[in-house]
Amino acid sequence: MALLSTTANGAGVGRLNVGAPVLLIAVLAMVVLPLPPMLLDMLFTFNIVLALVVVLAATYARRPLDFTAFPTILLLATLMRLALNVASTRVVLLEGHTGTQAAGKVIEAFGDFVVGGNYAVGIVVFAILVIVNFVVVTKGAGRISEVSARFTLDAMPGKQMAIDADLNAGMITQDEAQERRLDVVKEADFYGSMDGASKFVRGDAVAGLLIMFINVVGGFAIGMVQHNMAFGAAVQNYTLLTIGDGLVAQIPSLILSTAAAITVTRVSSDQDMGGQILSQLFGNPRALAVASVIIGIIGLIPGMPNVAFLALATIGGVAAYVISQRNVVAVEEEEKTTAAAVQETPQEQKELSWDDLTPVDTIGLEVGYRLIPMVDKNQGGQLMSRIKGVRKKLTQELGFLIPPVHIRDNLNLSPNAYQITLKGVTAGESEVHMERDMAINPGQVFGTLQGVEGKDPAFGLDAVWIDPGQRDQAQTMGYTVVDVSTVVATHISQLLQSRASELLGREEAQQLLDNLAKSAPKLVEDLTPNLLSIGVILKVLQNLLDEGISIRDMRTIAETLADNAPRSQDPAVLTAMVRIALGRSIVQNINGMARELPVIVLDPELEQMLQSSMHESMSDAGTAQATEGSIGLEPGLAERMLQALTQSVERQELAGQPAVLAVAAPLRGMLAKFLRHTVSALHVLAYTEIPDDMQIKVVASVGK
Repeated sequence: MALLSTTANGAGVGRLNVGAPVLLIAVLAMVVLPLPPMLLDMLFTFNIVLALVVVLAATYARRPLDFTAFPTILLLATLMRLALNVASTRVVLLEGHTGTQAAGKVIEAFGDFVVGGNYAVGIVVFAILVIVNFVVVTKGAGRISEVSARFTLDAMPGKQMAIDADLNAGMITQDEAQERRLDVVKEADFYGSMDGASKFVRGDAVAGLLIMFINVVGGFAIGMVQHNMAFGAAVQNYTLLTIGDGLVAQIPSLILSTAAAITVTRVSSDQDMGGQILSQLFGNPRALAVASVIIGIIGLIPGMPNVAFLALATIGGVAAYVISQRNVVAVEEEEKTTAAAVQETPQEQKELSWDDLTPVDTIGLEVGYRLIPMVDKNQGGQLMSRIKGVRKKLTQELGFLIPPVHIRDNLNLSPNAYQITLKGVTAGESEVHMERDMAINPGQVFGTLQGVEGKDPAFGLDAVWIDPGQRDQAQTMGYTVVDVSTVVATHISQLLQSRASELLGREEAQQLLDNLAKSAPKLVEDLTPNLLSIGVILKVLQNLLDEGISIRDMRTIAETLADNAPRSQDPAVLTAMVRIALGRSIVQNINGMARELPVIVLDPELEQMLQSSMHESMSDAGTAQATEGSIGLEPGLAERMLQALTQSVERQELAGQPAVLAVAAPLRGMLAKFLRHTVSALHVLAYTEIPDDMQIKVVASVGK
């Protein structure tokens, strides 16, 4: 037993998983070596027990991926059964002339007791088993395996994008996303393996039929020619032995084929197959009641088996009544729970005070009345937990605590509409359908879907609102399918991320400094209020958030501000200095761990013209305004520059590389603000922000 056991992670020291090799060696031994009848009895019995264990394991599995070893078990069981056929054939042909007990008690029992010792009946029973196994079960399971494998592989891109959407919406963590991606890969591997394993089962059914024919013909020849048996005796002995051998092999084969069919037709659920059948088949008593009435009417017809029909009709009617009463009780309990939850205690009128003046919510979500179940946990709403995940994800990414989202219903909105507000001002709105899922077109899909046309509110992509039953079909076509809570949560996440600077105020900035003071008290003491006011520090942090830069590294930000504060109090200049200090982090977020950074550059003549324009603006409007983005550029030149940059960005996106514009440090702030809303996918970096050990590859040059 120690040799066959392994540790939990499969890497136990001194323990070898030799079960499969031993079984393969045993299969080869059964083919080559003669086996005594007693050992054949043990092996045939083990084969039947193994088939029963496999079919029960397939029945109790909650989803196909809980039984991923099934294709391998199916193959090994099939090989063992064929090897037993070869071993039993040897014994039948060598010792069949001595009587029906020559090949052991199991074969004799199946050949004598099961078919009553009548070889004609045995042939018919065996033929029926082969037809059922080969034509019905095996062929159907093989077809389902083939279709499931093809559709599972086609649906992989859509499922991967759905996982990415859930991750971006904050619904799942990185570890959960990785686990779900592994499940997608395992599912594809499993159905692919089942498609191949089903071919072995089908071949096994054909082999059983051929082995029976060979055994009968060979037995006649050997018994009558070599042992001088009479024709009747030869027919009786060899046919019964062959039928017994065939039945004892075909019954486990039929059981394993049934297990394969059960596995590939299963749908993932929290219940095993028995629970699914009971809840779905008998959950609604109406079907059972109608069937009982029909059976009862048939049972009243003269000449019909009245007792059997009327008895079943009575049992079915009683069962339908019991189920309906249980459903009524369950509905009443649910209504009582809901009524207790929504009941409000009347309050006495009180004098109006300043406490009645409701402050403006930093982040608010207003929903129409049909969307209330989406935010009500008592009704199974998941949006609250999704929003909590979004806040957690953004807090970790941006570096400060995202305020809570205050949710309320708004009867002025249409029933399916919602609004997202920032500081009391509507920042985004859309309409969703509670009873449907959104299938988003990521850019390339293979087919069209029936549903309500719409747009993804977060990114404006084309989408279709579909019935939940179309989810698998939509994913197979390449759509990214998400539920309504994910749609709203993703919209909130996108808005909060793009307007993060509006969420950061003086209180949040002070909290960041207080947290930093716990680990670097001297740094914070020297920085504020001695060198910089909290207002200047806040403006620098807001500038960084506006440009999509996390402020998690507050120590580096504070040290850079402390070093440069004696030379300038201008938030724009200080922001540029902080960006240089955070350059390695900025580049890594854009380009990952690659050592080469592809960049787009400006033609020296165009760059010189922009610098001259900026100097003129500085002399006319002051340094601060110029640094903030003041630029005097001829409209035609600006349009040509934007067009050239847009084309370069598109080429980089097609190549799967980031689009980065590298410019001189004085131009970076002005160009970043100028291009922020026109070429949003373009990252504008100063040469001084690129780490010294980073290799630069110029991929395009933009001129006049």
